Amino acid sequence: MHHIPREPPVPRMLDVSDEVRAEIGDEEADRLLAGENAPGSYDCTSCRTQGDSRQERTSTVLFIGDETAVLAFAHAGCLPSQVVQVTEEQLQGAVKSITGGTPELEPDKIAPEQAVLGVTSGLVLIAGELHPALVVEPTAPIVRPGATGAGDDFLPLLIEQGFMPLTAIESAPPVLHGWSVLLAVGQLHAVLQPSVNGGQPVAWWQAHQPLQVTESWRAAANKHQQVLMFAAPVGSIGRQPREDLLRDALDKAAANGKLVAAAMPLAGT
Repeated sequence: MHHIPREPPVPRMLDVSDEVRAEIGDEEADRLLAGENAPGSYDCTSCRTQGDSRQERTSTVLFIGDETAVLAFAHAGCLPSQVVQVTEEQLQGAVKSITGGTPELEPDKIAPEQAVLGVTSGLVLIAGELHPALVVEPTAPIVRPGATGAGDDFLPLLIEQGFMPLTAIESAPPVLHGWSVLLAVGQLHAVLQPSVNGGQPVAWWQAHQPLQVTESWRAAANKHQQVLMFAAPVGSIGRQPREDLLRDALDKAAANGKLVAAAMPLAGT
């Protein structure tokens, strides 16, 4: 009886984190690593350019919705291997873009990548008054979906959505209509943006666990009934342990032309 020699699977340069392994099980994780059911080339779920798990380190990223889970792949330099909790609706959007459905309907959706946005809350003093602020900085360059090559389109994408570029923080930025900050039971849950088809707003950023905010931040938010959101590209702000240092970093980013901002009303309580 002749055995037709099968091409042996090529091992993959995959990172499978312990939390991803726990979710998909050892057997599946080992099969992926052996190359039995991992794709060779893939579209990175973060930067959207092509990667090849046979030749470069690749992270397995597991998106988990309410009912569905989707395993996606990313360049190890873009995202670490991790489990990302998303809403079922976001997951359906992510599935479309992972499987190459119809992404042209929503060209500026930052969705599956919102996992890589770092958000810090702090109070910012403007014209003698304290305003509650959120500072958003991605952990990696955000490239326009479908763009080729390196670069960082985070600020241009936000400016197209209506954020204002700032060169100095001297007055509160204008309100961005349709966007809001979801604060519930005194915790920060999400930043919502208008949906493309005019339905319910969708999450632009969502906390994995609701973020604690300070008493004084909450009081300022209730007083102004709005939150100022500042955004800067990766590497501009960093994690600042104190509000005065955060303010210094914001001022520096503004002076370097790397800061956009908008005011958003509160959604929720």
